[in-house]
Amino acid sequence: MSTHSTARPTLSSFWQDLPRDGKLLISTVVFQSIGTGLVLPFMVVYLNEVRGIALETVGLLLALQAGVGIAVVTPVGALIDRVGPRRVYASSLVALILADILLARATTVNQASVALLLLGYGFGVVWPASSALIGNLIPSELRQRYFGVNFTLLNLGIGIGGIIGGRFVDVTRPDTFVAVYLLDALSYIPGLVILLGPLRHARDRVERAADAASVRVSYRALLRDPDLRALLSLVAVAALVSYPQLNAGLPAYARAEGQISTQGLGYAFAVNTLVIVLLQLFVLQRIEGKRRTRVAVVMAGTWAVAWSLLGATSIVPGTIVATVLLAACTGIFGLGETMLQPTTAAMVNDLAPDHLRGRYNALSSLMFSIAFVVGPVIASFLIGHDLGGGYIAFLVGGCALLVIMALAAERRLPAHVNGLRPAPGGSVTAPAPISG
Repeated sequence: MSTHSTARPTLSSFWQDLPRDGKLLISTVVFQSIGTGLVLPFMVVYLNEVRGIALETVGLLLALQAGVGIAVVTPVGALIDRVGPRRVYASSLVALILADILLARATTVNQASVALLLLGYGFGVVWPASSALIGNLIPSELRQRYFGVNFTLLNLGIGIGGIIGGRFVDVTRPDTFVAVYLLDALSYIPGLVILLGPLRHARDRVERAADAASVRVSYRALLRDPDLRALLSLVAVAALVSYPQLNAGLPAYARAEGQISTQGLGYAFAVNTLVIVLLQLFVLQRIEGKRRTRVAVVMAGTWAVAWSLLGATSIVPGTIVATVLLAACTGIFGLGETMLQPTTAAMVNDLAPDHLRGRYNALSSLMFSIAFVVGPVIASFLIGHDLGGGYIAFLVGGCALLVIMALAAERRLPAHVNGLRPAPGGSVTAPAPISG
């Protein structure tokens, strides 16, 4: 490999370098995610306290949503490759709009069930479809930055929406919940208009190459590829020790072991969002041109520190120190998130052949969907059986396994998938140290 070091692209050039279609696609992210933030924290409260549905039934409804998401993701991946991601992405937005409208007026379990079925389809489809569309529209050298900026805008919007929703909704005034669900439905319309209007002629469905036309495509055949298996293993471990634990395991541990107030939990999640919004662009610039697997190693180490801080809350339960430790945990975890989102999505799309991008993104999405089922089960079992120490050991051990998986993937993945670009002379550019 050449030792030549390419100049690190500036973030200010990102918008200039972005194709028109990419600019249109990313322009609706904040607006759409504000709508998501309006309702995201309140589903259980709304169905249980406002609509009077028993808490146990609400749990089953949420499980129904997750189950539908898992069930549809692989067939949808094949559909994306057949008809193109734009149409499938649009169908997910239509489903989410209808789900919000139904939820706004749902007063029975049956009505809520239909809405949750639509939510399961919408959220199960939106990630692989949007990621495949990004992969088709955005050049490879811009994808990592695109996914990172997209994640920043997503968190910014959710944070704004959560603040507004928290101040607006009131369980004694059901109309406030009706309003936020209708506003969430409204937030999807600009994206839908762009998909069906300005982007209707964009590069979408990619025909198979002539030499691949006779090859039968199936998920089983794809999984025979050791490069894909290595990448999916990395994604699966990263998924298991990340978002399901942040959303379910962390609050449960913080309440049971750290005896932290709900207000303290709110502060901790605010810190998480703030860190992502403030640091994502900085991190993007620092990791540009680095081996993505080495970025994953740093990410795993960051998360190990974060989960260790969560464990430390049990040493000083019920104190302000415990709350500070929890906020430090979510903040450091957020730093790790800024490395996860740009790299994994870019690796999946750089590895995928153009005509199979839907299936590759569906498999990646499936790893996260399964983690969202398995992760909370593990967390609730260990914490519920007073095995808090075992839970922290599971998380830190998972981070150690993630390091191993990242280094194993590095030996398999092609250089361009791992973030290395050809130098001016045609050879692969040696990456600068991550700390550089």
